[in-house]
Parts: sequence; C-alpha cells; structure tokens
Amino acid sequence: MSGKTILSNKLYLYLTEFFAGMSVMAVELGASRLLAPYFSSSQIVWTIIIGTIMIAMALGNIYGGRSADKNPNPDKLYGRMIIAAIWIAAIPVLGKYIILGVSALLIFSVSNNFLIWAAFIACMVIFVFPLFLLGTVTPSLVKYTVESLDNSGKVVGTLGAANTIGSIIGTFLPTFVTIPAVGTSITFLIFAGILLALALIYFISTKTRSVKAIVGVVLFLVCCVLGGRANSFAFWETNLTYEGESVYNYLQVKEDDENVILSTNVLFGVQSILKKDNALTGMYYDYAMAAPYMAGVNEKDNLDMLILGMGTGTYATQCQRYFDNLSIEGVEIDQKITDLAEDYFELSSDIPVATYDGRAYLNAVDKKYDVIMVDAYQDITIPFQMSSIEFFTLVKSHLNEGGVMVVNMNMRGSEEGNINQYLADTISNVFGNIYTVDVDGSTNRELFASDSADMLTTMQNNISMTSDEDLLSMMDHISSNLTGYEAGNYLMTDDKAPVEVLGMQVIDDLIEDEVEYYRGIYDEQGIDGLLNQL
Repeated sequence: MSGKTILSNKLYLYLTEFFAGMSVMAVELGASRLLAPYFSSSQIVWTIIIGTIMIAMALGNIYGGRSADKNPNPDKLYGRMIIAAIWIAAIPVLGKYIILGVSALLIFSVSNNFLIWAAFIACMVIFVFPLFLLGTVTPSLVKYTVESLDNSGKVVGTLGAANTIGSIIGTFLPTFVTIPAVGTSITFLIFAGILLALALIYFISTKTRSVKAIVGVVLFLVCCVLGGRANSFAFWETNLTYEGESVYNYLQVKEDDENVILSTNVLFGVQSILKKDNALTGMYYDYAMAAPYMAGVNEKDNLDMLILGMGTGTYATQCQRYFDNLSIEGVEIDQKITDLAEDYFELSSDIPVATYDGRAYLNAVDKKYDVIMVDAYQDITIPFQMSSIEFFTLVKSHLNEGGVMVVNMNMRGSEEGNINQYLADTISNVFGNIYTVDVDGSTNRELFASDSADMLTTMQNNISMTSDEDLLSMMDHISSNLTGYEAGNYLMTDDKAPVEVLGMQVIDDLIEDEVEYYRGIYDEQGIDGLLNQL
C-alpha cells in the first residue's frame, strides 16, 4: 500500500485524529497524577496543567498549519507523532527526577509562590514539547483530508468530532480504568504505544523509513516499559510496606518498629499513624480527644461520633481505645484508604465507614451526633465545599444539644488573613463558642466549636473521671493551652472560598522557614557544605 493510498483512506486519518485527541487528554490527566504527590492536586495545580497544555496545543496548531502549507509531506506529521510517543513514554522514567531537580534548583532561588513556580516550570519542561507536537496533528490532517471546498466543512467537522470523541474517552479511560488498574506510569506508556502504533502503520505501509529505524523506536519503547513501569513516586524510599494509587490519591504506607504511617503526598506530612504500642500518637489526634470530654463522654451511657475524613482511622481507633461508650461512624471518600485501614492500621470492623464526600454524606443523613470531627484538610488540598459557612451550618444541624465540632486545621499561618483565620472566622459565624489550641511540634491547630457555653466546664468535669495517666496529662496540657477565639470578618462561602491561594501562602511561609537554615550553609560553604550537611 502506498503513502497516497493510506492517506486516501479517510478512516485512517480520522483514527489518527481520534487517538491524538485521546492521548492529549490522557497525558493531561496523567500530568495531574504525576505532579500531585509533590505539589498537591489543588485547583492551582490543575490551572497550571490546563494552562500549560493549552499553550502547547495553540503553538502546535500554528506550527502545524504553517508546516502543512509549506511542506505537506505526511512523513513530517507521523515523524512528529513518533517523537511525541517517545517523549511521553520517557515521562514515567524521567518525570519524577525532573520534578525534584526543578524543585531543588528553585527552593534556593524563589522566595514567593514556590509551589506555583516549581509546578509551572516542571510542567513546561515535561509536557509542553510532546503536546506541542500533538497540537500539529489537526491542521496537518486537514491538509490531507480536504479535497475541495465543496466538502471542506463536512471533512473538518468530522475531524473535529473525531478529536472531541477521542478527548472524551481519553478523559474517562485514565481516571476510571487505567490509572486505578495499572497506575500512572503504565497509563503514559499505553497511550505512547497507541501513538507509536499509528505512526508505525503509516511508515511500514509507505516504506519511507528503514526497518532498523523502526526496530530502534520499538526497542526504545520497550526500554521505557521496563524502566518506567514502577509507579514509585518516592523513588528514594527502599522499605515501603505499600505504594499505590487510587482514583483520588497517591498512597504510601511505611512501617518501622514503632509506627505504621500513611502518606498521600511525597513531600508533605503524615496523614495517618498507628502506634504499635497503643500509646498516644503525639500528634493532633491526641488534642482532638478533648472533644468527647467537652461533649460529656463520661456522663453519658453512649456518645455518638462522626468522623468526616476518616483516613485509616487513627482518631477512631484511639478514641475507641480510651472510651468504651462510643458509637463511631466514619466517612472517607477514598475506598482504597479504607482498605488500607483494614489491612495495615487495625481499624475495627465494628466501625462503619461510608465511601462518600463528607458534605454530601451530611446532606444524605438525618442522624445527629455528639461529636463531629472534620479532618478533611490534607496539606494544601482543602475542599472549598467543606470550608464555607454553608458547610459548617450543615454540621451544626447534625449536632445534638451540647454537641461539639472539632476541626483539624493543618497549617498555622502567621500573617493577617491566613487560611486558619478564614476558617476560624467562618466557623465563628455559625457557632457561639470557639476555642483553639496549637499542636506542639507541628503546624496543626485544633479548633473546638459548640453552642454550649458550658463546654469547658463539661470538659473539666469529665477529665476528672479519667484514670489513664498519659491521657490525663495530655488533657491537662490542652486545658492550660486552650484559647478563646476572637472572631474577625474573614469569611468563606460556597460562592467565595479562596482556599487554594490561602493554602499556598502558608506553604510558602513553611518552606521559607525550613530552607533558611540550609540557605545559610549554602551561602557560607557552597554546594559541598550543603551536601555534607544533608
């Protein structure tokens, strides 16, 4: 079959357009999963990804149109598709190193909006070039498919429809099929293989490329499959108990002699922990245990508790260990995290966990609780729908009389108008009594809210009935550090809740504090001194 014959087969050209559109969307979704373990999956990161890809596609459209007019040789188009396929196949192998390399270079040179700049530059380096090449597909195919002005509208419309349908499938397929089933790395390789197959069909049929060149390309793809199929984002870790992905998260379980730890982000924090000796965690979970005391746990035969953002059940397990009259329910949007809770974190089968969004769950149930724990804020990823006046009003409507809401705010800000001030002011607009306490040794702050003016008195009365010395000591520490909150006017609503921008501001402050020490070493001793220190 000659080149002219295969290009005269419009089905092949439409398939090229279809799979090109599919691959663009698959790479875009893969980009979000590649960046999320390092930079979060906030709206800001999504904005960077979408904006960067649109820039690449626009430039590709311009170049592709001009190239097709100047030199309408289909070898050029399918050659660009091979290069794009090779680049996309290399992303699982090299992408994570590029991300960390960019971050390492910027952390010593960028003082403001570090995560924004790091995510943007990493996205530009990794994704712009292959998507620029895929952006040349549509204008080039128009050149080969339009034979006359009489049917130009129909042909261009059909090409556009093929691209759109491919994009739709490329949106759903990675999210619901390939990423959960085989991971981000293999997803990149699957779509790289599709692009490569289309191009190789063209070159084999036209015999315009040597067999050696084709074999070389295939061997390169095989090497990428062997080198990039592992979905280890934390590639420097050698002793992980579990590493995988879900629809929502990158998941990592690490175990040592004392702890089992869940992290959903390579660069930030611990999301859940199990102490093997059943001791207090030393983290915010301990502080949040003041909430049952404020709700009168030792005065009631049964206390109903709901945890929004169950994670692997650290808070539930700990409360169940110290209180024998709790009925606990959990809500966790990620089923895989619930599975990990059962497999690695000893979550009791007596505690039901609903796989649901926290706010949607409250909308769906009528039950009221004595304590509602809101623990859905993960690093800088704060769901806006669970940070607004409307949400906290919904929580209040599900509390019994004298009930208490406890909120884990995981980023303390020092500047006026920081994320915690917004959250606390918003909650103060709903509840009559607000108290906060900072968690020692971390950036977390616990907030307790109730309409009961006696919440502190109730807490003291119930603490006095506690016999466990460690827990009693912790409650005494919390009592002496609780501070009544004076409300301001920083409010968040469903219409306006700038949680991503506010979260980024706090992260910038935290990063600045963390690296200041190492910047000093670098300024005084250079790179050798820094490497020795590390």
